[in-house]
Amino acid sequence: MSGVARFSVSVDPELLSEFDKVTSGAGMNRSSAVEAAMRGFLAEQKWSNAEEGTVAGALTMVYDHHSHGMVDGLLDVQHDFTDVISSTTHVHLDHRNCLEIIAVRGGVSRLRELKDRIEASKGIKQTKFSLLNL
Repeated sequence: MSGVARFSVSVDPELLSEFDKVTSGAGMNRSSAVEAAMRGFLAEQKWSNAEEGTVAGALTMVYDHHSHGMVDGLLDVQHDFTDVISSTTHVHLDHRNCLEIIAVRGGVSRLRELKDRIEASKGIKQTKFSLLNL
């Protein structure tokens, strides 16, 4: 087979079994799943170490909206980053907790600054930043 490289990997048998079940359930073979995982890992590493470049993605967070000053602080941060924020979606999870998804596009350093400001906000319980290279 030209155009492909073969290699072997040593992993925990239980991890491999779970990986095979999930990939099979997703309609993928092991090679395709490993390739997709490698591309995701590389994109994440490039973004986290890059000093420049344009990326797009989403910052997802869960926060306690009853935390004193949380909502106002979060809105202030978002207004400071209108140059990179495309849209937001707000979901009420329960009486205290909200899920917010912020769609972003812009320079790596500017998005890193946004991520850091959001994560430093009081009341943030969890964040996940998913970015794709353009």
